[in-house]
Amino acid sequence: MLLRLFKESLLFAINSVVVNKLRTFLSLFGITIGIFSIISVFTVLDWMEKSIRDSIASIGDNVIYVQKFPWSFDPNLAWWDIIRWPSISTSDYEAILRKSTKAETACFLAAQSEQIKFRKNIASEVVIAAITPEFENVRSFEIDKGRYFSPFESLAGKNVAIIGAEVAENLFDKTDPIDKVITVAGFKTNVIGVIKKEGKGGISDSGMDRLVLIPLNYGRTFINLRNRFIDTQLMIKAKPGASVQELTDETIMVLRAARRLQPDEVSNFSVNRASLLTQGFEAVFAGINIGGWLIGGFAILVGGFGIANIMFVSVRERTNIIGIQKALGAKRSFILQQFLAESVLLSVIGGLLGVIMIFIGTLVVNYLWELNIYLTLSNIILAVIISGLIGIIAGYAPAYAAARMNPVEAIGYSFG
Repeated sequence: MLLRLFKESLLFAINSVVVNKLRTFLSLFGITIGIFSIISVFTVLDWMEKSIRDSIASIGDNVIYVQKFPWSFDPNLAWWDIIRWPSISTSDYEAILRKSTKAETACFLAAQSEQIKFRKNIASEVVIAAITPEFENVRSFEIDKGRYFSPFESLAGKNVAIIGAEVAENLFDKTDPIDKVITVAGFKTNVIGVIKKEGKGGISDSGMDRLVLIPLNYGRTFINLRNRFIDTQLMIKAKPGASVQELTDETIMVLRAARRLQPDEVSNFSVNRASLLTQGFEAVFAGINIGGWLIGGFAILVGGFGIANIMFVSVRERTNIIGIQKALGAKRSFILQQFLAESVLLSVIGGLLGVIMIFIGTLVVNYLWELNIYLTLSNIILAVIISGLIGIIAGYAPAYAAARMNPVEAIGYSFG
């Protein structure tokens, strides 16, 4: 019996939606915009969170980064004091290799922005990373073409390079870059490898896609490692069984001793790790989440009022029909269900239209900018649930008013 009543209510609702096309459009518009606002924010938020967490995972949750500048704000440190700190040096790297018992491996990196040339093609503002051989054991990445540096090339400082995917595209287009000679800071350099494309998003705009790796001993020819303002860092990976906190504490102790700091002196270096980034971004995600609900909530509120008004009009137009139905024995629950079904149907259709708009938007964005944004099943389900709830809330008052009509007065209304 209940299924039969639901079926009849749904058929009445569909018929009303089809017959009153303009009214249906006006009802759908507010809900469509509201769902589009909320779910689009959540879709972008999901993409941002996944990209950032993937980036954090790529730098390693068992890896610490010793740098001049901290990743998070420390109220006990003044920026003018940090600027005066010395950069991380190869001496710090050697001290870790000699004395650390918690480190599985450590890598030194010096970065500098340079212009790269291949014949007439130029790639500007490319980050040149002069690295020690351990880089491949610390930083997660894949080589798409070619190979990594050999121990001899690293030790001898051979003029070889491994380039990022975006650099390869800019300089070589569809030409195979392997064994081609590029110009780095005026020096001829042989390309031996291409890093697999990571894509945009995450912590940096393009990860390693705009990076060029060279051996540290080759980088010394044009990078001044004694410059206190140069961008250098240590990447230290913990041994299996050693916690990141243990590695952090030991690293601080080793470097303080290597830099001959007194017990009452502040450490003139920063030890950063992935958990610091995760904690910082969680607050950002929460803020964006709240913003999405606020923006979309106002749009849905307007859409809800629109549906309620349209449903009141629908009840008024069908007053005589309601009277006839009740005179023939239709119960209040059937009338109530009939109008609620129409309200929910309108709202859900509006929500699905909003989801379709987002899906089309993600296709366009991915095609134009290769951002890999996807509409998740959870967000689609959320859109349907929100739409359905709004339909019930907005349609209940009109449906309740219809259900409580006196059949005699309702039939007489059409002749009044």
